[in-house]
Order: sequence, then structure tokens, then C-alpha cells
Amino acid sequence: MLLRVKKSETSGKVRIPGSKSHTIRAVFIASLADGKSEILNPLISDDALSAVEVCRALGAEIEITEDKFIVQGFNGVPKTPDDVVNVGNSGTSLRLGVMAAALGEGCTVFTGDYQIRRRQLGPLIAALNNLGANVFSTRDNGMAPVVIKGRLKGGKTELDAVTSQYLSSILINAPLLENDTEVFLTRLNEVPYVEITMWWLDKQGIKYNNNNFKSFLIKGGQKYKPFNMTIPGDFSSATFFAVLAAISGGEITLENLDMSDTQGDKQVLSILESMGAKVSVRTDGIVIKGDTLVGREIDMNSIPDALPAMAVAGCFAEGETRLVNVPQARLKETDRIRVMYEELTKMGADIEELPDGLIIRKSKLKGCRVSGRDDHRVVMSLAIAGLNIEGETVIETAEAMNVTFPEFKDYIAACGGDIDLIEES
Repeated sequence: MLLRVKKSETSGKVRIPGSKSHTIRAVFIASLADGKSEILNPLISDDALSAVEVCRALGAEIEITEDKFIVQGFNGVPKTPDDVVNVGNSGTSLRLGVMAAALGEGCTVFTGDYQIRRRQLGPLIAALNNLGANVFSTRDNGMAPVVIKGRLKGGKTELDAVTSQYLSSILINAPLLENDTEVFLTRLNEVPYVEITMWWLDKQGIKYNNNNFKSFLIKGGQKYKPFNMTIPGDFSSATFFAVLAAISGGEITLENLDMSDTQGDKQVLSILESMGAKVSVRTDGIVIKGDTLVGREIDMNSIPDALPAMAVAGCFAEGETRLVNVPQARLKETDRIRVMYEELTKMGADIEELPDGLIIRKSKLKGCRVSGRDDHRVVMSLAIAGLNIEGETVIETAEAMNVTFPEFKDYIAACGGDIDLIEES
């Protein structure tokens, strides 16, 4: 599919959908619990539905309605799946699912789409083998397809958490092991995502000790309880509309966001404000109004998912914007540093690629045909750029939006954006 956008005046209100990070954690914890849980206002997207299918394959019974997931858990004892488990495009579902499968006795095989089969899993494989599992990559390259045989016992391991999902997988599943688990971190990126995981553990009364994010001790022999929980809105999805308002000069109100939530991407609001946008947190929503933006250096380590949108923002900011300390952005669905450099260059950006980020100078972009590279965040970021420049922008692989934000096009149109989804001829 192609997404066609033209320069538009945009403003309005957007009700941000549920958080992907919270939804997937909720699905796994409910599945690990003994009893029936209700997850209200979940994100219903390809990634979230991948998590549902993984947990179903491991023995959870999950009913999907218009506004909730009803989950009957398997009490920490997964069954051996009947077939290979396909996680689609969901890296989180793969990383959480691999260790969940190792709670059982049998063998489980995980695979995914072509992007998943190029994403690193090696550090988690090594850690799980240290904890008593038998895990190996079928191509011996530290990537899916991967075979897992339990049962995990616990113990001690080092972990290179180049992505926080490795640590979250251990934190969520280790409480159900027979023995205590101690994890010594040689590196940890994306701390706010670990804090989301810890929020869920705290809600469940799980006993663990966090040694200043240098190591974790998780007590074994614990259980998860069923729960009813409403999923908060997704600040990662809100980022696109916040940047749209900031670069367009329009005013957009973001509803269904909780500033007390642990999601790291809420930092985007204060970053945009520091660059010159007007941000107001009200009882009825968060209002962002665009104004003259000024470039600055931004440490992106804790908010890697915001890199594509912030690269667009840099094109509209006076002076120079430096997005730094985010090498893990190269390990997402695409190498987002390289991809945003290449695609924004097509549009006329004055941009440089760094090993760990990007340098962007104010640029006069022009609409053209670009590729979203099957990456949902790249597609939506390029669309935001196209709505604010002369000419027509056509974005390939637009269907990737369904991974996290199926309603994106409709929400943009409701704000006045000239945007159409068309079949590729």
C-alpha cells in the first residue's frame, strides 16, 4: 500500500490508543497467572495480536472483544505448542515468549517475519542457557528461528541488554522459576521500558531487588494473580501528533495520556517544549501548539522509538539538532538511523549519519516518493514530514502502520490532513 500526503493545515483532538508496551506485558502476565483477567482499552494492532497468539500457543485462553481482552491464564505452566510459533513483526512478543516457553518441559520453535529473523536474540539466548534452558538459533546466528527447551531453574547470569526487552523477559518470567535468579547487567539501554516492567511487577507484589539497574535479584517460587486493568494511552504513538503540531504551527490536543505513567516517550513533550513548542498539560488533555523551533542536542538512549519523528522535527528547527547515544536504533525493525538518513535525504534534508545517531540541520524539504521500509515508525514519521512541505509525498509500505497504529491515517485526516491510502499499481 501507498500513503499519499500533501501539505495541510492541521489541528484538532486525538484520542491516543492504548500503549503497546503495557498491552503486551499485560497479556503475558495475565497468561502466566492462575485465573481470569480482563485487560481494558488494550492496543488492538498487529503487534498486540501477535502477543495474544503467542500466549494462546502456550496455553492461555484469550477472548478479544471491541474494548478488552479476557485472559484465562495457564498458571505458569505453559503447554508445548502444536506448531511453530510465529510472532509476526513483534520483537517484544518474541523476547517475552522465548523465556515463557522455557517455563515448560517441552520444545518450542519461534519464528517471525523477515525483519524478526534479522533482529538480535543472542544475549538473551546466552542468558537463558546459563539459567538452565536449552536454547539455540537454527541458523547459529543468534536470531530467529530459535528453538527453546525447558525447564528453566534459575541461577546467575550476565546479560548484555542492548535492548531492554531481554531484561524485561527475565524479570517477567523469573519469579515463576523454582530458584532465585540474579542478573548482572553489562549494559542496559532503554531504562524506561524496564521501569514499565517493574511497574507491573510492583502491581503484582512480585519480590525482586534492583541494584541501581546494575543487577537484579528475582525471588523464585512466586505466582501471578489475575487482574482487571485499564491500559493507558501510548506516548510513542502520541509522539507523531506532538511533532506534527510542533512543526506545523497548529494546535493538537492529545487525549487519553497519563503523565504519571512510566513510559519514557513522554519525554518527547518536554524536549519539544525546550525546542520552542508550547506544551500545556490540562485535565482534558495535553495541548501542543507549534512555534519556532530551535535545534539542540538530545540524548535518545531511553527513547529510541522517537528517533524517526525527532529526525523530522530537526528538519524544521533553526540551526542544528543532534540525536545521540542511541546505537540500538539500528537494531529495531530497520536500522532507523540509516533509514531516516536515506529517506530524509531524498526529500532534501541536510542530514549526517553518526554511529549512534543523526545530525540534522534546518532543511527545505520537498515532497517525493520515499519508502517506509516496512517500518511503522518510519512510515508515520515520513507522513508527518509530507504534511508540512510543498509537493506530494508518496510513502511505500504504508501497511506497516498496522503494527502499532492502524487508525493513524484516519486520525490525521480528522485533524485536517490531506492523506490517502491507495493501492500500489
